[in-house]
Amino acid sequence: MKFEYCPLCGEKLIEKYSWDEGGVPYCKKHNIMYFDTPKPCIVVGVIKEEHVLLLKQSYIFKNSKVLLSGYVSSGETVEEAVQREVKEEAGINIKDLKYLGSDYLESKDIVMITFMATYKDGILNKSEEVEWINWIPIKEAIDHMEEDEIGKKIIRKIMKNYL
Repeated sequence: MKFEYCPLCGEKLIEKYSWDEGGVPYCKKHNIMYFDTPKPCIVVGVIKEEHVLLLKQSYIFKNSKVLLSGYVSSGETVEEAVQREVKEEAGINIKDLKYLGSDYLESKDIVMITFMATYKDGILNKSEEVEWINWIPIKEAIDHMEEDEIGKKIIRKIMKNYL
């Protein structure tokens, strides 16, 4: 997010030099630099035997199923965000969380931090923001994810390196 005005006092920010970052918006009154930082978001492929958990959320993609995802909240780690999002959206618990990499989604200024995890326990119980949720054979998952390029990349990585 690029700031023009201080969110604390509303003063117009000036540009201040910050070593290798170059010119950064700065509030003289509060002595704060507002760095241009993307929003962190997690995406996780949850595996149960040879199946992956997919869900449908039309506000994300109209015609595709997706992996579980969500924003990292202030005060939590990315690992905590994964656990929370899986519990909130699917009602289950996971284990064996593995970091797979990250992608930058320029259109939304989001860093997608990608993981895979193994189902631990619980019964699927979708949240209100989820229209549909189910375990799909992982070898068929990509066929259900037409619009989700990052999700398809995660599935390919899981199939290549972990199955």
